[in-house]
Amino acid sequence: MDRETFLVGIDAGTTKVTTLIGEVSATGEVNIIGYGIAPSVGIKKGMVANIDQTVTSIATSIEKAERLSGYKISSALVAVGGSHISSQNSRGVVAVSGQKREVSREDIARATDAAKAVQVPSNRELLHVIPRGYIVDGQEGIKDPLGMSAVRLEVETHIVAGAATSVQNLSKCITNAGVAIDELVISSLAAAEATLTDTEKELGVLVADIGGGTTDIAVFTEGAVYHSAVLPVGAINVTNDVAIGLRTSLNLAEEIKIKHGSAHLADVQPEELLNVAVLGEGGGQTIQRRKLCEIIEARMSEMFSLIGEEVKRSGHAGMLPAGAVLTGGGARLDGVAELARDVLQMPVRVASPQGVGGLMDQLSNPAFSTPIGLLLWGARHVDSEPLGFATGSQLSGGVGRLVDWLRGLFPG
Repeated sequence: MDRETFLVGIDAGTTKVTTLIGEVSATGEVNIIGYGIAPSVGIKKGMVANIDQTVTSIATSIEKAERLSGYKISSALVAVGGSHISSQNSRGVVAVSGQKREVSREDIARATDAAKAVQVPSNRELLHVIPRGYIVDGQEGIKDPLGMSAVRLEVETHIVAGAATSVQNLSKCITNAGVAIDELVISSLAAAEATLTDTEKELGVLVADIGGGTTDIAVFTEGAVYHSAVLPVGAINVTNDVAIGLRTSLNLAEEIKIKHGSAHLADVQPEELLNVAVLGEGGGQTIQRRKLCEIIEARMSEMFSLIGEEVKRSGHAGMLPAGAVLTGGGARLDGVAELARDVLQMPVRVASPQGVGGLMDQLSNPAFSTPIGLLLWGARHVDSEPLGFATGSQLSGGVGRLVDWLRGLFPG
């Protein structure tokens, strides 16, 4: 990379919309120069439920980021989630062309095209076709076959698709907010960019991004993604359970959950008491903190059990030496790692986003792993792919360029 570029990431989640503007240096380092966070209205379980409300939320987030950075955003990478996301692995096989029988970029592209020639229903839209590894004349474990002598080339890919209408509704909201889409990236892959190490990906690891309405997971082995899925349960489900169990408002339930909650009941002492306002009544009630934490632990245990089922479905139960990495806003709850360790029976750590600099004071917690991961995803591909650059218009006091790129890197 021979000059500085600017990338934008937009994560429209169930509880908040985050827009980040990152400056990518000539050496590939990413520094955040602007961010905007707005309450999310119109999105349920990671999917658009109201176009106008969602557009307003996105536009508010964009405006805040523009005001802070001094840039007018023209295009962005966008996180996509929701339980409509599904994945599968596929293999493509081609004969190596050319007189020298050396694997060319065209051969690799043809093999990838063959892999994605799976039957996709008309109501599904391809989001990613990600090469996991190559097989050259029966030799497995090849990461980059370019230039190798061969007769037969195979590629193993991870294919991700989403419901066409859900993808189109999100795309419509972004474009209606005045921003072109560079690439749609599923949330789990973006979160992985900001939280996982190369060693973890090589050994075998699970990343779980616990958001407000959904939990996005991905399993990595041998350095590449093997399985991805979205579970329709998130931190809001915990808040709802607390509100019902304690007969209090959702806002107060959220506050109590964050301030006094723990997902690991074994760490809570029985003599600890809380005073909680009762919904519809003037006074409050005194409860044991254990009652609150029992509610939280029950729902979080269910969530981790569902995650464990996905790991089994991937065929990697008991085969992830690097364990599980938890991120997202729901991972900030006390006791989450301990409970996950008990349920999943594997090493667990909670991860905040890494790998970026700049305005990180407000962003260095697990809730922002996905939008930060979008910038890292973009920077990695800017560094490795020939890209066309476009000049973005400036706001008063701002200088620089915005990059339009990555269209066509993956089908979507």
